[in-house]
Amino acid sequence: MTVSFAADRTSRSIQTDRWLGELLGAESGVALVAVGGYGRRELLPRSDLDVLLLHDGRDGIAEIADRIWYPVWDSGAELDHAVRTVPQARRVARGDLKVALGLLSARHVAGNADLTESLRVGALTDWREAAPTRLGELHEACEERAKSSGELAFLLEPDLKEARGGLRDVHAIQAVAAAWVAPAPGPKVRSAYEQIMDARHALHEVTGRRLDRLVLEEQDEVARALGLLDGDVLLRMLAGAARTISYAVDHAFRQAERAHGRRRRRRAERQPLADGVVSQDDEVVLARAADPAADPVLVLRAAATAAQAGLPLAPRTLARLAECPPVPVPWPAAARDAFFALLGAGHSAVSVWEALDQEGLITALIPDWERVRNRPQRNPLHRFTVDRHLVETAAYAAALTREVARPDLLLLAALLHDIGKGWPGDHSVSGAVVARDVCHRLGLPEADSELVAAAVRHHLLLPVAATRRDLDDPATVRHVAGTVGSRALLELLHALAIADGQATGSAAWNDWKATLVADLVRRTETALAGEPAPAPDPLRADQLALVASGGPAAIVRPGEPAGPASGTVGGTVGGLAATPARSAEVTVVASDRPGLLWRAAGVLASHRLVVRSANATSVESTAVTVFDVAPEFGELPDAELLASDLRRMLDGRLDVAGRLERRARAARPSGAAIPAPKVTLIDDASDTATVVEVRAHDAPGLLWRVGRALGDCGLDVRAARVETLGAEVVDVFYVTGADGKPLIEPDMRRDTVAFVLAALDAH
Repeated sequence: MTVSFAADRTSRSIQTDRWLGELLGAESGVALVAVGGYGRRELLPRSDLDVLLLHDGRDGIAEIADRIWYPVWDSGAELDHAVRTVPQARRVARGDLKVALGLLSARHVAGNADLTESLRVGALTDWREAAPTRLGELHEACEERAKSSGELAFLLEPDLKEARGGLRDVHAIQAVAAAWVAPAPGPKVRSAYEQIMDARHALHEVTGRRLDRLVLEEQDEVARALGLLDGDVLLRMLAGAARTISYAVDHAFRQAERAHGRRRRRRAERQPLADGVVSQDDEVVLARAADPAADPVLVLRAAATAAQAGLPLAPRTLARLAECPPVPVPWPAAARDAFFALLGAGHSAVSVWEALDQEGLITALIPDWERVRNRPQRNPLHRFTVDRHLVETAAYAAALTREVARPDLLLLAALLHDIGKGWPGDHSVSGAVVARDVCHRLGLPEADSELVAAAVRHHLLLPVAATRRDLDDPATVRHVAGTVGSRALLELLHALAIADGQATGSAAWNDWKATLVADLVRRTETALAGEPAPAPDPLRADQLALVASGGPAAIVRPGEPAGPASGTVGGTVGGLAATPARSAEVTVVASDRPGLLWRAAGVLASHRLVVRSANATSVESTAVTVFDVAPEFGELPDAELLASDLRRMLDGRLDVAGRLERRARAARPSGAAIPAPKVTLIDDASDTATVVEVRAHDAPGLLWRVGRALGDCGLDVRAARVETLGAEVVDVFYVTGADGKPLIEPDMRRDTVAFVLAALDAH
């Protein structure tokens, strides 16, 4: 049971009332009024005091105000104060939404109680008379807040007050209720509000500062102050509370819009939608003859109908759906059909799923869901909790169902692909076990269950292989084809990779990754069909001309305008507006020599270019190294200047190390706790080279430093792949020894790991 600070907040408010009352003393025609959080008796350790000094126009009000304000300031308390008559206060509130909201919680503290009551009655009257306009303004303000502060339930470092689902949204529900168009917050919302308020209270206690953002380094200590195990448990509690509040505030504004007739009616009253399901007032409700207690499939049928119609489930309907008996296991065909219709509705299914979750109906349908419900992800790439990420992935997968032979299995695999994150160990392995159990619960045939389980087990195969392995190396495609084994699984994995990446965020899915994955899928299809592997792309005419010149030389070729960071399984890019080119291909030609790749990478890093991939080939005695690069920020550097620096490096006239060292000294040091880097040698990823995988914190020139360390070991870097995951990178190098073969000698392997770690630690 968590610790509650509610009594402490009330006690602090009472003590403050007594103190301010003593400061005011016996004065006629004056009242002290608490507004905002103080008015609600919610004074936290570092809260400011929102106080209004009301008067009837009497003389000497400035002296009275000074007698109160100065001792408050001297105490160190933050004071938000105003001095007004009742008409003045009402006039200001009519023009200022924030002031109007504050007056809705006005509470008498000391002095003339009639003045306070006059203000309260007048402010409420003004609010109700102007409700159609004021509630519209309030709704817009809530939406703007959500855009700027995000959703509390899904943030690693949430703003407990301003984020969507936070304290401000409950104040909005109270304001809607004050206009008499919706009920006040119910028990669930009040409980959720107190949980978030207690977390904010503990944050003030722990830090000694007036903070609303719960940053990572404070979460464990705040959790302990609340009697919770750790920060993850705290985030999970806050996620559940925030989702309850988000659902409630949406419903409150829907009621307000309906009450004031601002929403255009899209359907006639009680229009039939499905068996036992109708629409009424732009919500999905149950038909009068529907009997939830006798129809276990009704909950799924109503949810699917709502999602397909793009309408919300009415709260009263959700409460009635909770009366449905459990769906028989294995599920009947009607239940499966409704379930897949729900998932197939795309993004309109997300809000319906959230509504079902609020009533505990999801875990009743899929008990294994409880393990991932509201589970936070300690990964800055992810925008959502585990469960919401799964639903979002299914929503994105719905747009790809035309591209696969089994759209139903794609939707289910998308919904379950990270279900293993609720269990110990590798989430892909445990997830496959859970997915198989869920499939059996749904009544799927054994072959379908195995296909979904395999998709969950290998859902990371394509993006990892495409970005961390050399696609021109036959071992890469051979490994993927051997793992997949069939075209049916390959197309599911391709669609799932796209949907998973899109649901994760732009940092996890972009045009570059989409192109690599599509290329890997094309090569794997060829291998599965028993056809010979396609030859590597030949050098272009401009590259061949450089080779003919003998070098040293370099050319920079800006990439095509970036398309959407999405795509279809067939490889066609679509869905988002095109953006300007932010990538380039850099070709470096010179006499073959050790270390050419990493030296060129150093020049690119000095121009603030991030190398995403690099491949080195030879034409007789000439080395051709092709880099795929993108700027760290801003636009691409001047191509002529970059090519000139590359030529100077090739001629030995450029101090690359000095440049990068100056950049490193100028960079602001990270204040975060950075885990130690990790270096792994992988032998089975290539027949002709050893793969060196480096996991480290991102830093300028990292590819150059690692490449130089490999060169110091006498190794040749044949290819490199770089993947940036938030602040972390996974760099992969294909290396060979002086004999041109993979590394076998134990001492050489140990030295390779040691040299690379030393290079990373020296930064």
